[in-house]
Amino acid sequence: MNLLLIQSQEHDKLPIAELNAVLECENIAANIIEITPGLVLLKNLKNEDFYKNYKRLTERLAYTHEVHELIFESEKQDLKSNILDINWNDFIKDNFAVRVKRFNEDIDTVTCEKDLGFLILNSFNKEDNIKVKLKNPDSFIRIVAHENRFYVAVEKYKLNKKHFQDMKPHKRPFFYPGSMSPKLARCMVNLSRINSGDLLLDPFCGTGGILIEAGLIGAKLVGSDVNWKMKNGTAINLDHCDITDYKTFHVDIRELKMYEKVDAVVTDPPYGISTSTGGVGSDEIFFEFFQSIYDNMKDDALLCMASPHYLDLNPMLDKVGFKLMEKYEIKMHRSLTRIISVIKKDI
Repeated sequence: MNLLLIQSQEHDKLPIAELNAVLECENIAANIIEITPGLVLLKNLKNEDFYKNYKRLTERLAYTHEVHELIFESEKQDLKSNILDINWNDFIKDNFAVRVKRFNEDIDTVTCEKDLGFLILNSFNKEDNIKVKLKNPDSFIRIVAHENRFYVAVEKYKLNKKHFQDMKPHKRPFFYPGSMSPKLARCMVNLSRINSGDLLLDPFCGTGGILIEAGLIGAKLVGSDVNWKMKNGTAINLDHCDITDYKTFHVDIRELKMYEKVDAVVTDPPYGISTSTGGVGSDEIFFEFFQSIYDNMKDDALLCMASPHYLDLNPMLDKVGFKLMEKYEIKMHRSLTRIISVIKKDI
């Protein structure tokens, strides 16, 4: 069985990297076929776990907008006949809508939606009492056109895209400027390969954005910060999101000693000299962070972190005993590019 994914195009590498990470940590076997940027097929998923894995992908992914069960692929000239060959009772109950999206294909999407919707509607018997419902339909048929080829799919599970709007930093009870977007925070959590029930640490927890996203996919949480207001604010925000399996501490990273080694570390350390770093400069705080975190991580744990482009992490990683696995650049503005790194112990 196959899934059709429509991904964000706001970054050229992160959507596929995040997808690979989630497939890996959730033990979902599939072949990834990138048809074009923003359009991906997941092929050959196991039938027995198909809907469980489909649902889990919609619960976790941040840089994917839609996930659909693929019904069939078709060349443009065969599309109508292939639609008529489908038993639509298997995919549509009560009412439906058809929506067409195009990638590198010059078609009138509105006309196409009407024509194909009418074709599907007429395949039902009158006694089926199936209707077209354009707003909030019970069944949503997504048709994607790309270079004379069409992909026809049905949505069984919907991604909660509204979550990333509702969880923007300024909408939380405790807010502090400069907080990471929830979408990037979720992506970083996914890149750490954390699983439900695993223990995740953010030692620069700030307002708790990373911990919120990890908690919502089922991780156990530990957050710490040198600023007691941030530590308390994180707890306020986690409570607001009904996340209960967490602990927060007011502690300097150099003094951090976990009672239990963690399965992943995901964090956005502060840059520059400020009260949030205890007056310590970037190079020093990052190096001391690596030293402190090493013994608090399990041997197979991953560290996913953000850093500024002007900071060379490699000498620090080599000296402490870490190895860089993945690196992604996100241009923030003219003077700053944020680097997202995935790091493991070099053992």
